[in-house]
Amino acid sequence: MREEDVLLEMYDLITPNKREMFDRIANDRTRHLTVVLENVYQEHNASAILRTCDCFGVQDLHVIEKNFRYEVKRDIALGAGRWVDMHHFDAGEHPDKDCIETLKKKGYKIVSTSPHATSRTIHDLDLSQPVAIVFGTERRGISEEMKAMSDEFVRIPMYGFTESFNVSVAAAITLNVLRERLEQSDINWKLSDSELIALKLQWCRKILRGGDALEDAIRKRLFQKE
Repeated sequence: MREEDVLLEMYDLITPNKREMFDRIANDRTRHLTVVLENVYQEHNASAILRTCDCFGVQDLHVIEKNFRYEVKRDIALGAGRWVDMHHFDAGEHPDKDCIETLKKKGYKIVSTSPHATSRTIHDLDLSQPVAIVFGTERRGISEEMKAMSDEFVRIPMYGFTESFNVSVAAAITLNVLRERLEQSDINWKLSDSELIALKLQWCRKILRGGDALEDAIRKRLFQKE
């Protein structure tokens, strides 16, 4: 049984407009770039960053909830939580370590944002390797523990008296610049064919009532035909 056949059957259950939208948007999704939030607890900031990830095609958002719960305001996120995969790290004594180790095993370079970074800006960060961009709280930034686990630090160029951007603004600026750089590069930053199919199936399940059961029934029927 081919996953493509399962997707075609699921596509028959949704509107042509949704099919066109899923194909178009999935083709622009990336996991080459991902976002990590460390204890970002303000609801409006957390929700805005989730929405920003969706807008710039970043498929995965990793949330470290060591001291605070990650809360999303629906009116700000505007449904982005349906389309972006959120990975929560809130168990045990060191959820921050669990998150970073998970990302490093997947081949990500851990790049933390800091206004005090001196060597690199978001304009000259090396993107040849998959990158996980870490954002901390507004007042304190990233923790000392996160600094120790980071492979590199990066800053957004600023020219005023204020030392830092609001964290949701910093995330938007950073993802805008890095996404544009990926678009202009020859880096293979898009999802693989198998990832595309899996993502479209996931989106179908989310918009169809009883989507999981419908997919299971399709799989059983296709399996019986073999």
